[in-house]
Parts: sequence; C-alpha cells; structure tokens
Amino acid sequence: MVGWKHFICRLLSFAIIVTFLCGNTAYAEGAALELTSPSAILMEASTGTVLFEKNPDEVRSPASITKIMTLILTFEAIEKGRIKLEDEVVTSAYAKSMGGSQVFLEEGEIQTVDTLIKCIAVASGNDASVAIAEYIAGSEAEFVNQMNEKAISLGMTNTHFTDCCGLTSDKEHHTTARDVAIMSRELITHYPQVYNYTTIWMEDITHVTRQGSSNFTLSSTNKLLKQYQWTTGLKTGSTNAAKYCFSATASKDGIDLIAVVMGAPDHKVRFGEAKNMLEYGFAVTKLYTDENREQLTPLVILGGKADEIQITPKGAFHYLDVTGADFSRIEKHYEYRETLTAPIEKGTQVGKIVYTLDQKEIGSVAIIAAETVEKAYYKDYLKRVFIKYLI
Repeated sequence: MVGWKHFICRLLSFAIIVTFLCGNTAYAEGAALELTSPSAILMEASTGTVLFEKNPDEVRSPASITKIMTLILTFEAIEKGRIKLEDEVVTSAYAKSMGGSQVFLEEGEIQTVDTLIKCIAVASGNDASVAIAEYIAGSEAEFVNQMNEKAISLGMTNTHFTDCCGLTSDKEHHTTARDVAIMSRELITHYPQVYNYTTIWMEDITHVTRQGSSNFTLSSTNKLLKQYQWTTGLKTGSTNAAKYCFSATASKDGIDLIAVVMGAPDHKVRFGEAKNMLEYGFAVTKLYTDENREQLTPLVILGGKADEIQITPKGAFHYLDVTGADFSRIEKHYEYRETLTAPIEKGTQVGKIVYTLDQKEIGSVAIIAAETVEKAYYKDYLKRVFIKYLI
C-alpha cells in the first residue's frame, strides 16, 4: 500500500513538472493567450510594441483607471513647477461629496500633494482625485478639459473623459484597452517616480479636522502586488458599467510590460488574466538597449561663429525581440549630413545612428546638435583674424 502511495506521489510530481515545462514551451513559441475578459492588450513600455491584443479598440467604460490620466497631469504640473509635493491642498465640499472609493477627506481638511497622490495611487480615492484636480486647474471641469487635450496629444483616438476619477457611468466617459496602455506608458516612462506610490501595499495617513486628529490606513487596490513578485503598479477600476478593469505594470530583467484588462467578470479574473499576460510577455521577449552615452566627435560647420559644433545622440536605443535573435550580431553605424552650414539650432538633427541585425535595419536614433552655432558676419571674421594675429 505504501508502495502504491509512493508511486502515485511520484506520478503526480512528474505531471506537475511536465505541465510547468509545457506551459513555458508554449509561451516561448508565442502561443496565443486565451482570456475570458472581452478586451485586453499587452505592451512593452520602452518601444510601445504590442505583444498581444484582444478587441483592443473596443470602446468601454474605464472606471478608476481614469485616474492614470489624473496622475499624468499631476506629475506634469510638478515637473513644470506649477505645484510642489509639499504644497498644501484644502479639500472642498464638492471633493468631500464624492462617493465610491474614497479616503474620507473632510471639507476644509488640508493634505499635501504628496499625500493626495498616495490616496489616488494606493487607495483610488475619488475625493483625493477631485481635490488635486481643483488645486491644479481651479475646477474639476477645467481639469477634465486638460485631460482630454492630453489624451488627444498622446494619440488616444477613442477616449473621452467627463470626470477625473471614473466614478460616472456616463457613456461619454469612455476609452479602450489600447488607449489605456498608451496613457499607462506615458505615465511610467515619463514619470517613473509614480512607482514610489504604486508599489505601496499599506500606509497610514493622518486626518486633521475640527473634530481632531485620526489615522487612516491606505490599502492598495492592486492585489497583484502580493500575487506576482515583478509587479510595479498600476491602477485598478470597477463599476457596474465597467465591470472589473486593470492596467498592470511589471518589470523584470530590464523589461517593463503593461497589461490592460477591461470588462473582466470579477476581480479574480482581472488579476489572474493580467498576470497571465505579463508572464507570457516576459517569456517571449528579450530587450536590447544601448544607452548612447558616448562622446561623439564634433562636426565641422561652415559660415558659423564657431568652426565646429558639438553633437550628441538624442537618446537611448531599444529593440524588442520575440524571435530569439543573437544580439551579439547587432551592428551600429554612424551617418552624418555631408555639409553643415550655420546657423544651426541646438536640437537640430545632423545625422543618425543606424542599428542592423544580420544586415537588416532594426531602428535608428537621431544625432542632434548639442549647442547653437550662429551665422558669422563680416565683423565676426575680423574679430577672428584679430585674435589669431594677436596671439
């Protein structure tokens, strides 16, 4: 009897191992994901490459993943110096009146911008979202106008917002999985400091009102933080109209992925299918990155106040591979404009770095002027001659 039990245990262990290996093999071969959620997309953040999609342009209600755009405008305002993290924000009666997910701000209560960001990113506070919107734009309505303008500038062609938190069930408040991925990418690539907030599991804030002081515990709505070790964010959302939505971000081996699920039937499906997409993405991708930090030789420029101009790569180069290519076969070629004539403004493209893999171009990075060189006039040439002979 003991022998049979031992045999069965060994058989079950073998079956589990085979299942695991087969699952990884399927991912490596790029097998299609099967999702019950009606709309989803998987995107690599640095390149914007779409790795998987299911009805990604189907217009749907976003619920609280709306707040991704609210966070974009908040960090943008900080970046431009319009507001600071330590600024104190007074809660209005209107902000206090928000229902749904909230952190129970009282009218007249003062919280810093930093705390309000935590309330939005961790606990999905509708009241905190409206408070920050009013502080930045003067009113929620004006802030929503800015949200829609930003959506247009990002190429979110199927998105329109009517509030800053996603609480409304208005059909005019809508987006798509693809557009959510686009704005998620904008947030995490331009403002990676958001991870300081979206990775918080629990944290206390202090309410100070006329009734006194009390602690309130923010608890993350993103349960994937405890279910998947590579999770970095980003935002959940659910209403009767939207059902269960999620924009999940994760980082592993230098690769950042965004998995968007919309209209999932329950929270378990929402988190489970986002995790499945992320695991799939990490299994089939490999990222080549060249930071392009080398010093480039200045170029000769004609007719300028200077004889040469400093140049630099515009930025890093990223190439996402899903074929198992050998990155050691990537070659880097420099191409420059044959003749440079002043004036040249700083930031003007003067060449490019071309990357090839097995003699096939896989991308390029612009080479730009690192300074402005103005056109020289007669007096500039006289000055140059005078300095030359004086020395």
